[in-house]
Amino acid sequence: MSAAAIANGGGVAAGSAVVAVALAPVALGAAGFTAAGITAGSAAAAMMSLTTVANGGVVAAGSTVAVLQSAGVLGLGKLLQPLVQGLQ
Repeated sequence: MSAAAIANGGGVAAGSAVVAVALAPVALGAAGFTAAGITAGSAAAAMMSLTTVANGGVVAAGSTVAVLQSAGVLGLGKLLQPLVQGLQ
């Protein structure tokens, strides 16, 4: 990384992190993790089905599916807003 990029807080790396955080809600919604719940027929629904089969009919608290659904329901953009502001 150049001295100028380091002096400006990381340049591309910091900018990429901001973009990734900003696009996270879009990616979650596209996968089927929405505020209304998991979308039928989506990748999220397939993940939930596989998770419940693997765990004897339940989605375990703290599992990937549970965390992603929580982020979708809570509105990940609002949840991560302080992080985005800290990277700018």
